[in-house]
Amino acid sequence: MTLTGQQLIGNSESADSADTFQGMNPTTGKPLKTRYHEATTAEVDRAVSMADKIFGTFRDLLAERRADFLEAIVEETLALGDEFLELASAETGHPLARCAMERDRALNQARFFEELLREGSWVDARIDRGDSNRQPLPKPDVRSLLQPIGPVAVFGASNFPIAISVLGADTISAFAAGCPVIVKAHPAHPGTCEMAARAIISAAKRMNMPEGVFSLVQGKGNEVGTHLVQHPKILAGAFTGSLKGGRALMDVAAARSVPIPFYAEMGSVNPIFILPGALEENPEGIADGFVNALTLGVGQFCTNPGLALGIQSDQWDQFSALVSERVAKYPPSTMLHEGIHAAYTEGIIGRSENEDLLLLGESDAEADPSACEAAAYVFETTQQGLVNDPTLLEELFGPASTLVSCAGVDDMVAIAEKLEGSLSATVHGSEEDLIKFKPLLKVLQRKAGRLIFNGYPVGIEVCHSMHHGGPYPAASHSFFTSIGTRCIQRFVRPVCYQNWPNSQLPLALQDENPRGVWRMIDGERTRDEL
Repeated sequence: MTLTGQQLIGNSESADSADTFQGMNPTTGKPLKTRYHEATTAEVDRAVSMADKIFGTFRDLLAERRADFLEAIVEETLALGDEFLELASAETGHPLARCAMERDRALNQARFFEELLREGSWVDARIDRGDSNRQPLPKPDVRSLLQPIGPVAVFGASNFPIAISVLGADTISAFAAGCPVIVKAHPAHPGTCEMAARAIISAAKRMNMPEGVFSLVQGKGNEVGTHLVQHPKILAGAFTGSLKGGRALMDVAAARSVPIPFYAEMGSVNPIFILPGALEENPEGIADGFVNALTLGVGQFCTNPGLALGIQSDQWDQFSALVSERVAKYPPSTMLHEGIHAAYTEGIIGRSENEDLLLLGESDAEADPSACEAAAYVFETTQQGLVNDPTLLEELFGPASTLVSCAGVDDMVAIAEKLEGSLSATVHGSEEDLIKFKPLLKVLQRKAGRLIFNGYPVGIEVCHSMHHGGPYPAASHSFFTSIGTRCIQRFVRPVCYQNWPNSQLPLALQDENPRGVWRMIDGERTRDEL
């Protein structure tokens, strides 16, 4: 496929600006061939105006038509072949196998949404029948369901160039809901974004979707994204990335004359609490799993464990030694881009200068900074060390973590209380441990979106039940997920119809229930007609 580096606005291409930038190969430090044009405000405006113009048409399509569109996206993406994976690898330093895994994950998630649309119950149709004879006042006929909100802005993530980017759940769930999408490509992998966008546009043309259901705009700085979120016709935004970037866009969305929801998935420390029963039974297995989770993807997952806490004991000392041995064997590997590498290097320097931290272990091999390589580091401290340096409770994006020795359950509870919101919290222990440490578990229920028992937070299962979110700063709104089919709820709102004629109601609310979806009728779930 020939990349043009232009904005993809509906079915047209545009390059109004002469300002360009290039993707970089982080392994070699050299720029890639294609030059990408910075989107102008006029180009962003055209994309949003087109999306707004066709919103009513796209919203009113039968759910089966939108499901067919998602199926076509899967087919067109697969048709990109190895060229797509090779470009993603060149732009990110990810191995080809990792890129293939990402593609398959994204497409499997699209298939989940396709099935969700065909089944139909996600609209949460509710009917309370009227009673004209009720006294002292007649009871109205009241019906409600979830309906799409309008054009959505999506920001590609740097660490998942395929699975949390143009083809990610943000885009796919918005399409499923009935919302047109404008994606701001991530400047670290602009070519991957363009190829994925062309697959979506090909699918849209093939399935006769209204032009403007999807657009892609490029930009290296903050101006394009800021203008996109500020546009009055954008009605929601979705972002995965740093706390700094996500918070800035949240503030832009909130400062609009008509504020909009902005769903940002941001920083998370993902603590692991290792209780005595688990250490006694399986110290080596837990050490293996912890170091694997820490270093997977060069620590560039939003769920890598940044803290591990245990009760001071001979078993904890043994566990710490095992972790040190395993970290030493980790070969330094290439990070996604220079910006992430620089932030990680700065964070390691800062922690090395902290007198309350001891370096427990690090990669034996030396990292090559010219190849954006990162070594793994594990530090150790105590509860007081965390009190003295609250930055240890913040995410350091990369393969670094801190082991914290605690005097007992009270120490663990005190630290858990100090934690900010997190995407996940993990507990390793026996069932007896869970009873003894119940006060800790009650705190963690308030602090994390996903609680894991005897496992590890990386490797998120894409399924209907998954919740990938958490209290701030893990996410901007803990009620919503950015992975799994529940993320469709970000782009819909409930609409209530009172005393409307049956023929003018949405299909899911009509007496005959023509799509056969599950509905709540007078408080009971049923697929029956009225």
